[in-house]
Amino acid sequence: MTRHYLDHNATTPVRPEVIEAVAAAMALVGNSSSVHAEGRAARAMVEASREKLRTLINAPVNGVILTGGGTEAIHYALNGTVRTGAVKRIFVSAIEHAAVPANAGETGVPVETIPATGRGCVDLGWLRDRLKNYDAKRDGGFLVCVMFANNETGVIQPVREAADIAHDAGGLLFVDAAQAVGKVPVNFVMSGADLMAVTAHKFGGPIGVGALIAGPNLPLHPVMRGGGHEENRRAGTHNVPAIAGLGAACEGAPETIAKGAAIAALRDRMQGAVEEAGAVIWGRDAARLPGTLSLSAPGFGSSTQLMAMDLAGIAISSGSACSSGKTKPSHVLAAMGADEALASCGIRVSLGWNSTEADAEAFATAWPAAYARVKARSPERGAA
Repeated sequence: MTRHYLDHNATTPVRPEVIEAVAAAMALVGNSSSVHAEGRAARAMVEASREKLRTLINAPVNGVILTGGGTEAIHYALNGTVRTGAVKRIFVSAIEHAAVPANAGETGVPVETIPATGRGCVDLGWLRDRLKNYDAKRDGGFLVCVMFANNETGVIQPVREAADIAHDAGGLLFVDAAQAVGKVPVNFVMSGADLMAVTAHKFGGPIGVGALIAGPNLPLHPVMRGGGHEENRRAGTHNVPAIAGLGAACEGAPETIAKGAAIAALRDRMQGAVEEAGAVIWGRDAARLPGTLSLSAPGFGSSTQLMAMDLAGIAISSGSACSSGKTKPSHVLAAMGADEALASCGIRVSLGWNSTEADAEAFATAWPAAYARVKARSPERGAA
């Protein structure tokens, strides 16, 4: 059976050139902090990759702090700002990846949730009203957390507007851009973000490497201490092969971004087929990542859908892969107004850099057929 991988938002297939770059780096020896020739060669590889990422997202000079992935970057952004004393309160959108509220809750400062709209966007009206009388000198500095694009629905968030609201009230903005970098244009400077998280494995790079992007002169308390790596901002010997892979993925990213319209066409082919079969599309009328399709099918439970598609040779997920092993309905769909029954029937289908028409056609054929079988067995559409 031919397999069709439609779970790119969980992790993308590694690009061939990334595999080559990682293998080449692994064949070399040298600690990037060592002063001998081997160490200098390793350091040059690290810095070349850092520059490739900086160029891809227009990050500030000296603004790229290499990390072990997106979750570490999120942890650093939240804890690093709180521990300096600059942040006394955190506002987290209701649709953030679970790593954001989880880490915010561990900082020891009050955390407030920003609601979402039915279209899947952060409610900027709520945020504006909440901050209109906020006095940073009186109430303390604050951090607003708004992702660039949602990992379940693909809905692109109004980060520039959120930045303006936060800055006007004397606060900072943190943007989790894990799902956006390498898929759509991301410009750190133009976004207005003060901090941004990036991870390589969402756009064809290896798992286990990412970065926290920080604005100029932004104070951050190092949360990992040891050697003087990353200009004393993040201790730990550089994972040179993974970092080399990150750099190679950054080089290939513009090609994928340029294919955005073609990838969106594949998504729309699948969307049309499932809508005709009776599915509800989440974020349908909002700007979305080109390769993300989020849907619910009344009476067709998420786990049943996953198993049916897996048996048909198609890999998908129910919401975030980081929590797909849980039975709790999607918090993202709940924040958008879905009741528990509909949220429990949600799945995510995601395309990427190497997706094909055959992949989209396989899903567009198999899913409606599977749903038809469910409806035939349960005319009243009881939970599957």
